[in-house]
Amino acid sequence: MKVLGFESSCDETGVALVETHADGAPRLLAEALHTQMQMQAAYGGVVPELASRDHIRRVLPLTRTVLAQAGCTLADVDVVAYTRGPGLAGALLVGAGVAVALAAALGKPALGIHHLEGHLLSPFLGDEAPSFPFLALLVSGGHTQLMHVEGVGRYALLGETIDDAAGEAFDKSAKLLGLGYPGGPALARLAAFGNPKAYALPRPLLHSGNLDFSFAGLKTAVMTQHRKLGSNVCDQDRADLAASTQAAIVDVLVAKSLKALQRSGLKRLVVAGGVGANQHLRDQLNAGAAKQGARVFYPPLALCTDNGAMIALAAALRLQHGLAVLQTDGAFDVRPRWPLADVSGDVAATKVGRGTGFAGP
Repeated sequence: MKVLGFESSCDETGVALVETHADGAPRLLAEALHTQMQMQAAYGGVVPELASRDHIRRVLPLTRTVLAQAGCTLADVDVVAYTRGPGLAGALLVGAGVAVALAAALGKPALGIHHLEGHLLSPFLGDEAPSFPFLALLVSGGHTQLMHVEGVGRYALLGETIDDAAGEAFDKSAKLLGLGYPGGPALARLAAFGNPKAYALPRPLLHSGNLDFSFAGLKTAVMTQHRKLGSNVCDQDRADLAASTQAAIVDVLVAKSLKALQRSGLKRLVVAGGVGANQHLRDQLNAGAAKQGARVFYPPLALCTDNGAMIALAAALRLQHGLAVLQTDGAFDVRPRWPLADVSGDVAATKVGRGTGFAGP
């Protein structure tokens, strides 16, 4: 069975084709991605209307590219999956509309997928996939969550940010330092030349006793320190502040993740989302987990950001586990705000309109 997946929740247009087999894990046949990074950088962040319009321009050419790379045609597609939410409403509607219209034209079913479930399951596309159960740290521009994952569709929220996400802390701090958009990777590059102990920045909720996060106060502390440095700040001071900022964010993410591992007794941690590509975070998590006899799993580096492969994969795994209710009537909606916990258990969270159950490949 072949699943064609569309991702359009924010500023990346992703399309991918995944193949499933009854006796094995889903396999990525081809994927293509267009990022709006250069276009959105001119505005210092994502402009939703521009994002939606760019998705419209990119989605069909990317689909043709994926099918050509896979050596397939639309007739070979069995299910069309798309990101239903969360994300920007207009951007989501582009991917959902194209996917459902294409499915209807082909006489094939469609399936709406939770964006964060795609991230959470993306390490299964790596060379060595984790086994259930495991803990998951979801870290992206809009989300920071710790989840207990018992299996596909079985997720329990352990902790989350009460204000800014880790990715927002990276991006907003980078903007303060004049690093442009996207800020996270730029700040990490600058941090490589700085002293992470140069400035005593706060580690919010580090000793709270729970698994929640908070990064708004850290952003304020970075802004205050930057003002103290003045307008003639030298390059080394900027690098030192970047390194100190990165260290503060990573220290909190690592401490909470290791605490969750210790409390759960589990020995597997999955890290997914754009911030999961940060090398300092990976180094610290790997070292800390090893001391606890645990192991950390990541998606392939190219699949850390939003992409169509993770959506096609999540759909394929849901189909294999009998957790999908397929759309066959051309109806759809999107959910810009959609807690991941809502898709847990046997709830048919992807059901829209009148669907037909599908138990597996």
